[in-house]
Amino acid sequence: MSVLRVAPRTAVVLALASAAALATFTWPFFIPAHPEGTARTGEAPLVFLVMLPVLMALVLAELSSGGIDSKALAMLGVLAAVNAALRPLGAGTAGIETVFFLLVLAGRVFGPGFGFLLGSTSLFASALLTAGVGPWLPFQMLCASWVGLGAGLLPARLRGRAEVAVLAGYGAFAAYGYGLLMNLWFWPFSLGADTQLSYVAGAPVLDNLHRFAVFTAVTSTFGWDTGRAITTAVAVVLAGPAVLAALRRAARRAAFDAPVTFAAPVLTPAPSTTLPPPGTPVAAAEGVTGSAVGVASPTGRGRDAVRPAD
Repeated sequence: MSVLRVAPRTAVVLALASAAALATFTWPFFIPAHPEGTARTGEAPLVFLVMLPVLMALVLAELSSGGIDSKALAMLGVLAAVNAALRPLGAGTAGIETVFFLLVLAGRVFGPGFGFLLGSTSLFASALLTAGVGPWLPFQMLCASWVGLGAGLLPARLRGRAEVAVLAGYGAFAAYGYGLLMNLWFWPFSLGADTQLSYVAGAPVLDNLHRFAVFTAVTSTFGWDTGRAITTAVAVVLAGPAVLAALRRAARRAAFDAPVTFAAPVLTPAPSTTLPPPGTPVAAAEGVTGSAVGVASPTGRGRDAVRPAD
């Protein structure tokens, strides 16, 4: 079960953001596009500018609904920095990606909103760290955000080996989905119009989908994407139990979702300073037990401080 739950306001922001992001990938199927290599270069800055207010709206929705607080934002920054440091260890070698397993596990523990934000910030930070900023970056951020979002939406009751198995399977599925969407990002504009796998502007949707499916299977599904899927699944199986336990322990100690309450102050009456009446034995006045008895004088001092009992 995720620690941070999705409030209705956050769910609306996530749904609208996902719908708009999906439109940026699929619009060439419905609107004829010119297959030019520089087409996405001009579109990418616009997508990035649209993403920034969407991410801010998501943060504000989480803050206002109590789904996220300053401690969760600090955890978001830490995990994004860890992911940015992990990604250069495997990126560029046979599809090996070391960034997705932590994204899947964190999305599982902290919820879909947190996972969406972590996907975007992780890819953005790693791009700055590895000089990987380009027209592909906003689309990578969107795809990684969906990976974290999906992990937070998995069934909540799973625990133990069943949970790790489901997360490993989801990680492999998400790795293939990430590769498919990133192929869709550039496919309509990269091959030209003179091959059997090229995008055909204005062709029926099913025809272009068939061409794209064959292109993806030939170029990346059985190679690069499979390497990413295997890496993610193996990392989740090996490190998943320990990382899940550490993240949940940190969430419990930080009490991300604990409500803040203010108790009314309790007023304690001041002790009485009234002197005992004259003639009251000192032992009775002071609560002293024993065989010594004294008599209080009007001045408050015993006439005989200590007098043996008769």
